[in-house]
Amino acid sequence: MRISAGFCCVLALGCGSSVDDAANKPIEGELTSSTYIVDFPALTIAPGTERTQCIVKRLGNDELIRVHQIHNSLPAGSHHLIIYRTADTEEKLDPYDCTPFLDSLDPSKGSTIMVTQKHEETLTLPKGVAFSMPAGQMVRLEMHYINTTSAPLEVSAKSTFVTIPAKDYEHEADFLFIGNPDINIAPHSKNTLGPTFFNIPDDLLGVNFFGITGHTHQYGTNVTVAAAETKDGPDKSVYDVPGWLWSEPETVMHDPPFAIPQGGGFRFTCEYNNTSDQQVGFGESANDEMCFFWAYYYPSQGSYVCVHTKQIAGGYDLCCPGNSLCGFLNN
Repeated sequence: MRISAGFCCVLALGCGSSVDDAANKPIEGELTSSTYIVDFPALTIAPGTERTQCIVKRLGNDELIRVHQIHNSLPAGSHHLIIYRTADTEEKLDPYDCTPFLDSLDPSKGSTIMVTQKHEETLTLPKGVAFSMPAGQMVRLEMHYINTTSAPLEVSAKSTFVTIPAKDYEHEADFLFIGNPDINIAPHSKNTLGPTFFNIPDDLLGVNFFGITGHTHQYGTNVTVAAAETKDGPDKSVYDVPGWLWSEPETVMHDPPFAIPQGGGFRFTCEYNNTSDQQVGFGESANDEMCFFWAYYYPSQGSYVCVHTKQIAGGYDLCCPGNSLCGFLNN
């Protein structure tokens, strides 16, 4: 996954548009399940090409819908795909260069709803939980692609949205993204970053976390995440995948979901094996590294992007929205 240059400088991006569950339960609405498809058109990319591009497209819904399942398809060369619901008013059907996550700094512009790195991935939300899409919803597909081969490569993406009837909707889903940019891996060496503790925003205390996905780039060998009652523990493992693969990271679903108590947070660790001849640090390129995980939860309190870093004396936690630096980045 790629993060904007602003992220590299200030270490976080985020968005915070929340949806009140009760206020958004419609009296009228869909009586049956429907399916909507958005395609990222096929592109032929030259050897050595690495870019992040977006399209903006109408979902095609003429009334409020509740999306309960999303399926993403990515061919070889597509490093990852991010789906946003946006406040755009005009479609942009031709792929254009875009800055990852930047619009998410302004909640009025939209929010992240899913990130996919696997070639085929389906996110099915818990019973009664959905992402709300008002009539005429615009969505943005953001694709990071790279051609590491010696021949031209075709890349594309497709997202399929499946709804539930209005009567079955109970809770609004949302998205949390947490990471640590303090990555410094010597050539031909192994390295572990963490365990890193992050005390979650007060708004997220007591919400129901139901899905976790770990994320690194190509030198990552493992990501583990625990729910911690306090900074010093005790911990409960919530993400520990045997044989974890950076290119096909599993999303671990929790049924029942779990909650974080007052004073608690997440503790996460990333492991690496730098097989290259270069020093590897945090960065946007597939040849750089990252240490993140994302979590799906309900009921919505807004979407957040958060980081912890020791690059500032004494350590520093940053969550957007809710920090003055978030507004600074949006100027």
